[in-house]
Amino acid sequence: MSGAIMMRMTTKVATPGRPQTGEYAEYYGKYIELIPGTDILGALEGQRLVMGQLLGARSEREGNFRYAPDKWSVKEVVGHVTDSERIFAYRALRIARGDRTPLSGFEQDDYVKNGGFRERTLADLAEELVEVRGATIALFAGLDAAAWQRRGVANKSEVTVRALAYIIAGHDLHHRRILEEKYLPAIPRA
Repeated sequence: MSGAIMMRMTTKVATPGRPQTGEYAEYYGKYIELIPGTDILGALEGQRLVMGQLLGARSEREGNFRYAPDKWSVKEVVGHVTDSERIFAYRALRIARGDRTPLSGFEQDDYVKNGGFRERTLADLAEELVEVRGATIALFAGLDAAAWQRRGVANKSEVTVRALAYIIAGHDLHHRRILEEKYLPAIPRA
């Protein structure tokens, strides 16, 4: 983490607390429940390090692996996590700044289909994920207490900024567990 981001985190960051039921669509509860405690910025930073290490140790051959024909490749999973984080962080930015415009949903399969992840290296996708996470942390680190509590509408459901931070972390953890449990153990040895 850069010194500037660390300084903001230690001098300005309001502790948002955990999101409560009613701050997010029921569907996202499965992600929020994965994240323990109230240190969401610490959780996001820890994930950045873990995911960077996990993906940095993988070969390009592993990046193209699918554990079943109808499943995304490792590279497509990484691209999906990155795209989703960008979208959730954008929603958080808009809502934190008081923008009351309802925000649309997105079709994850279309994003993966059109993401060009197959043509990129796993190393490049992993680096991008780490960089996007850095930007996400910087965004949240700069919020005051009021911004964390603001509500907006995304994908036809009300959501708070703090819920979006937990959704980002939970979504990342959900997919990392899938990678660790279904993908990586099933990759044939070269």
